[in-house]
Amino acid sequence: MKIGEFSDSFLPIIDGVGRVVKAYADTLAARKQEVYVICPLDKMGYRGKYKFEVVDYVAHSFSKGSPWKVGIDQLDPHFTARMKMIDLDICHSHSPAFAGQSALRYARLRNIPLVSTFHSKYYDDILLATKSKMLARIGTDYVVNYYNQCDEVWAVSEATGETLKSYGYKGNIITMPNGTDRHVLHEERIEETVSQFGLRQDVPILLFVGQINWKKNLKRIIEGCSLLKKDGVDFQLVFAGKGPDENAVMQTVKQMGLEDRTVMTGHLQDAQVLDCLYHLATLFVFPSIYDNAPMVLREAAAMRTSAVAVKGSCTAEVIEDGINGTLCEDTSEDFCKKVKQFLQLPDNERHAIEEQAFETIPIKWDGPIIDRVMERYQNLINLYKFKNRKFE
Repeated sequence: MKIGEFSDSFLPIIDGVGRVVKAYADTLAARKQEVYVICPLDKMGYRGKYKFEVVDYVAHSFSKGSPWKVGIDQLDPHFTARMKMIDLDICHSHSPAFAGQSALRYARLRNIPLVSTFHSKYYDDILLATKSKMLARIGTDYVVNYYNQCDEVWAVSEATGETLKSYGYKGNIITMPNGTDRHVLHEERIEETVSQFGLRQDVPILLFVGQINWKKNLKRIIEGCSLLKKDGVDFQLVFAGKGPDENAVMQTVKQMGLEDRTVMTGHLQDAQVLDCLYHLATLFVFPSIYDNAPMVLREAAAMRTSAVAVKGSCTAEVIEDGINGTLCEDTSEDFCKKVKQFLQLPDNERHAIEEQAFETIPIKWDGPIIDRVMERYQNLINLYKFKNRKFE
């Protein structure tokens, strides 16, 4: 198969969607498929080491200081010329925005199937950006209209699919979960990581990985940790990532008197260092009610680190409270209570939860997930070939 993976974010990977697309491209290419990633132009380094091709178009920063790039592919003649030479069998978009429109145009022009994965809570994103419920509603109407034009719509979890339905989409939705590759821990990098970030291994480490953005419910973490401190619980809080609210988050940390026990790592491009942080963490703290099936939760579990999440959130869908993780109410008081309870568990009970997280939450990309992806791709390709067949 010749497969086009269309995404508004890619290398250097800065968000979950970009990482999912990278995993799709890597795994499908390893299965001897011909894979093209279509995305905005960015500095992704030497391309010869990848088993897939990147076809990118001129793009510019979304806003001042933003790591995201956006562009309109039709305005890049070099990109257009390259795409004319590529004969894809199927398009898979990971966004209803610029990448999705590019995939839709190509698919309709070449009369091939289009699959699109619903990843994000677009209503929340638009509302946060515009502060207007009317514009957020208009935006979600646009999103629904886009998915109505796709041949097949996927969601990364059952709860994520329900979010799309709540926007007004009435079509069929296929649940296609994200995978997680289990990495080999490079133990020789642990001491280096500890030294690099000034970590204290004599106290519990509470780790958050992701965008440093208030929409991730970061205030719940900071306020909850402030209560932990008042209760006399010793710990170190680590925020791994970058985002638009880094300065505001650090200012709040200072106001809460947590500056001396908080580390902000910035964006981590070295996967081995991130693996070491997951391994070193006592608990992965991820109370986000925004995220859909976050990869970071699976990555933490793959390093035998369990998580605390908010009951009823999409993140909590894979967690059984007290079995393979911890669930709390969306309050700082309950977050503090549940974290404290976990930290006070006997070692054998805590390790049992961590082991269950490792056994039940991560799913390998190169296994049943990609088997099913390829099967659905091929079925759609065959369907289009049948529809386009000329009968004598």
